[in-house]
Amino acid sequence: MVELRVEVLGPVRVLRDGAEVDPGGPRQRELLARLAAARGRPVSFERLAEDLWDDEEHDPRDRRGALATFVGDLRRRLEPERRSRTPPRVLVTEHGGYALRLPDGALDAARLEAAVDRAGVRAAGGPAAALPDGVPATPDGGAPSGTTRALQEAVAGWRGEPYADLPGRGWVRAERRRLAEAYARAVELLAEGLLADGRPGEAVAALDPHAAAHPWRERAWVLLALALYRDGRQSDALGVVRRARRRLADELGLDPGPELARLERDVLDQAPSLDGPTPGPRLAVTAPTGSRASLRSTVDVARTLAIAAGDHLATAQQQRIAAALAAEATGDPVLTARTVTAYDVPAVWTRSDDPASADALVGVARRTLRRLGPDAAPVLRARLLAVVGIEHRGSRDAWAWAAAEDAVGIARDVGDPGTLALALNARFLQSFQRPGAGAERDRTGTELVALAGAHDLPTFAILGHLVRMQAAAGAGRFGDADAHAAAAEDVAAGYESPVVPMLTAWYRAMRDAETAPPDAAARAYRAADDLLAGVRMPGVRDGLLPLALVTVRLRHGRPLDGLGDTGPYAPWVEPLLALDAGDRGGAAELARAAPEPPADHLRELRWALVAETAVRLRDVGLAGRARHALARVPDELAGAGSGLVSAGPVRGWLDRLDRLDRLDRLDGRRA
Repeated sequence: MVELRVEVLGPVRVLRDGAEVDPGGPRQRELLARLAAARGRPVSFERLAEDLWDDEEHDPRDRRGALATFVGDLRRRLEPERRSRTPPRVLVTEHGGYALRLPDGALDAARLEAAVDRAGVRAAGGPAAALPDGVPATPDGGAPSGTTRALQEAVAGWRGEPYADLPGRGWVRAERRRLAEAYARAVELLAEGLLADGRPGEAVAALDPHAAAHPWRERAWVLLALALYRDGRQSDALGVVRRARRRLADELGLDPGPELARLERDVLDQAPSLDGPTPGPRLAVTAPTGSRASLRSTVDVARTLAIAAGDHLATAQQQRIAAALAAEATGDPVLTARTVTAYDVPAVWTRSDDPASADALVGVARRTLRRLGPDAAPVLRARLLAVVGIEHRGSRDAWAWAAAEDAVGIARDVGDPGTLALALNARFLQSFQRPGAGAERDRTGTELVALAGAHDLPTFAILGHLVRMQAAAGAGRFGDADAHAAAAEDVAAGYESPVVPMLTAWYRAMRDAETAPPDAAARAYRAADDLLAGVRMPGVRDGLLPLALVTVRLRHGRPLDGLGDTGPYAPWVEPLLALDAGDRGGAAELARAAPEPPADHLRELRWALVAETAVRLRDVGLAGRARHALARVPDELAGAGSGLVSAGPVRGWLDRLDRLDRLDRLDGRRA
């Protein structure tokens, strides 16, 4: 059974079995959207003609014929498997017009409105024990968990301004206003439900950008302050109340209502009435059922949490794993493939935040590929291969590299932009298996930016700019890197992606460290690390600040004591710490025990640390290994391709290794 979905909460798009379908030219796209707005009711020929053409466009007699042509082509695109002379089931002719008949839940706008209606009825029917003004103080007072999940799914489907790619005709403007109000109401009802379920942290994540974007919605400010209070952040809650009062008065000329004044007093008094229920289970431990709707909802929530960042990244990954394993347990490989590949959040870093979860996803993807066999739908096969390439990153395994390359080839043949973007993400991450692939990564980033711009894929536009930023930084082209950092931040600001400014702050600290005095460079790195403090990104953050401080101190000849835990970089830093402590024997033993640096963003930086150890120990064998590795990237800055930290020009390290080699040969001749 083909799954057909129409989405209008953003640019208009049609999905068949998860793959995007081109509805045709601009007028056909408008026709589809206008019929979708009617929610299954027929729209007369005359109304369609008025809504799709300006008064001066075309003779009225021509419009009916043009409309029939557009309808015929649109039907073929929506139902390509329909046989000739068989009545259409999706776009039907009825009562002197046309109607779009979609299955329940197949239109994102309808799902949003239905979720709001159900949640509003449930909230209105609850008991009166609520604070303030309808915000539930106990789990009995608001939307129950089932309604909360429906709201989460509906909110996750919001991709920006509704009908964003259509001209601003009268019906479009009216729909945008109505859906924007429904979305705002959905966010607030979702926050009430999360508060009722004892999950104030998730309510804060939903409300923070919402209140900032809708400063006139006093209800949003009240809910945000209450969520912060229940999350143990009393001072932040008080700050929100006061910021709301200022914005209402200064920017909008409105007097704050009694809710805000009462809430401010209650926060200051730590009123017991503000206390919420005992926090319930996090999303991560809410096991999805094997139904298609449950699995889809679970993955959509995981995507939303991943984009929201903060401590939600770990929750998102756990929720994704739960959905993948639940889908596999059904024994349906097609359902499993769709569930595993629906999480299309780009990955920009080669070290996984949760290697065990990544391995589990790779296992599910590979088993599903085997079960689907050679007759699998190309889109599903390409997306599963891309999951393998993305999740099995930072390795030297040829099969993961091959999976990424196969994914790109299939995606190009299929012509599905979302699948191609995912496959290019996999290729980028696997490219670190090949030293000196910076130019290749720049080409991948360029293609991602162009693809994202043509098909409205904002998260992949961010990825493309970050990839190009890294590639330019690795080559020392900081002007180009600056431009791509700014471009990534611009897209992220519109998409409310808080991780991007954290990464670009690290990039700027690294860039400035190339010329800054040591104390200033260290301060810049510490400030960038502070931004990451509240984000669960151990794959990026663990050991990163101590590693950055190592590069600063090595560059300026300073001792390496008091660095802190160097985490995954310890095998390459510890020999230098031993040398600083005067333990040459221990340093030599640690250097011999250090593994081959992994194939990730910081491979060359690790080799630079090996080179430093070799020079200090005058270990010619170790120096030879480092030289062999670094000689493949002579024109790069060691580690700068990470966009986060650099050990300086590779040529400088090669020169030091060459001097050691010459000294060794001279000593040999003397002996």
